[in-house]
Amino acid sequence: MALDPTTGGAPEAEYSVRGFATYLHAIDPVHQALPMGLLPQRSVRASPYLYSDAEISCLISATATLRTPLRRATFATLIGLLAVSGIRVGEAISLDRGDVDLAGGRLTIRFGKFAKTRELALHPSTVQALRSYRRIRDRSAPSTGMLAFFVSTAGTRLIYCNVHNTFQRLIRHVGLMPRSASCRPRIHDLRHTFAVRAMLDAYAAGEDGQTRITLLSTWLGHVHPRDTYWYLSAAPELMALAGQRLEAHLATGSGHR
Repeated sequence: MALDPTTGGAPEAEYSVRGFATYLHAIDPVHQALPMGLLPQRSVRASPYLYSDAEISCLISATATLRTPLRRATFATLIGLLAVSGIRVGEAISLDRGDVDLAGGRLTIRFGKFAKTRELALHPSTVQALRSYRRIRDRSAPSTGMLAFFVSTAGTRLIYCNVHNTFQRLIRHVGLMPRSASCRPRIHDLRHTFAVRAMLDAYAAGEDGQTRITLLSTWLGHVHPRDTYWYLSAAPELMALAGQRLEAHLATGSGHR
């Protein structure tokens, strides 16, 4: 029986077959119970699709094809925020008005993974984009008393599956294609792209990579830096740069012998 690669493990049918075989074996030992290793569970993770600046710009521009000014502004601002902050989609749509401090230039993530709360500083250009969206939202969204910062055309909080579906429509409109069977453009990959860019910028500035990874792990809301390492391991440019730095370090060390 084939495993389901999209879930990272065995499908429910596997457990049904194993349970039924165990039931038959209990009734009559002539029926064989399935060994535990016969249908092993495997973890298959998608390869991150790292977006270029041009691709992100095209996706934001493609929001002009959406209906209503509010919907266009909502998705353009949402995609832009995900790209420049690296926050999770669920964290973005969970933002309330009070979590977006435009005067102080900060976001407060109160509903992060593992119930971790963190504050993130915003670039002035991001603050300006969020301020522009707030004006459109306050002018165009129905008055529902909703506390959400990002709202639908009905004035309600965005739903993840609807955000995902709209993003895939934009992907198709722009014409982005999978790079492999396991590397398809997803909205979550904006987060991967942010992480890789942060490390590339650190190396370009001559900063210590380990220090940047520690800071990046906290920024992304990861429990352990090893979770951040996985985000970075799929970037050929980053791995090549790290290899060059290692070779330079080894060459310097050998010169002192």
